[in-house]
Amino acid sequence: MPILPNPRHESFAQALAKGKTADDAYAQAGYRPNRKNAWRLKTNEDIAARVAELGAKAAEKAEWSAADRLAALKRISDAAEAQDPRVAVSAISEANKMQGSHAPAKHTHSGTIGTIDPTKLKGMSNEELDLLERAMVQIGIASGDSGGEGGEED
Repeated sequence: MPILPNPRHESFAQALAKGKTADDAYAQAGYRPNRKNAWRLKTNEDIAARVAELGAKAAEKAEWSAADRLAALKRISDAAEAQDPRVAVSAISEANKMQGSHAPAKHTHSGTIGTIDPTKLKGMSNEELDLLERAMVQIGIASGDSGGEGGEED
């Protein structure tokens, strides 16, 4: 569809295609703010068709396929290989990430790691040990499986 013959309508359609609200687009096109008229103009068939066309053009321009990105990275890598190998390595690394063939990120844990000295548990009763185990499960230090038979000690 060609440019709309009415310049205000064209301006309104372009503003809508850029994501403006109908009210904002209406005012930007030079009309006095009027929500009812803005809505009415937005529902006009010619306006709606022009907005759809402008949106499709914008999407087409923005579309840069994965193959395009990989080809660009290949050109960067080839051009930089002789002068600065670090740039080439970086481009190859980025291409690997895009294709999913990179090493997973290394995860490190920070903070203290809780440990328990079993010798300090000797004098505790079964009730105290159960209470300690429940507390450890609740804060995520233990899994809740005591590993014992669940009976009394001899």
